[in-house]
Amino acid sequence: MEPPAKRGAIRGREARNQTLSTKLTETEYRVVEQASSTDGKTTGEWLRDLTLRSLRSGANDTELIALSEIVGVSLLLVNVLRSLGTGQRMSAEGFDKLVDEIGATKYDLATKLIADRRR
Repeated sequence: MEPPAKRGAIRGREARNQTLSTKLTETEYRVVEQASSTDGKTTGEWLRDLTLRSLRSGANDTELIALSEIVGVSLLLVNVLRSLGTGQRMSAEGFDKLVDEIGATKYDLATKLIADRRR
């Protein structure tokens, strides 16, 4: 038998009962409100997600962007050189598709690499 859930707790997760606060200028607050609204979240949810994502990645934005680009170039080289090494020709459409796929995955791969490094 499952123990009764604590009041206010959502099943499967620990209750959120700690508060962090900060002071912002009116301009900063409007920027945060706009960003959270664009993501369809309350400002509290948006800030929590942003904070935890930043802590999990273990990198600042500049490092993550740089590593993402390095991962992207590495993936491009490996995939293009593999095709050339096996005698295959790559069409312009195939190359464009490859670049699009790399662009869609390089950030997530870089984030995973940084997270793995922290372990």
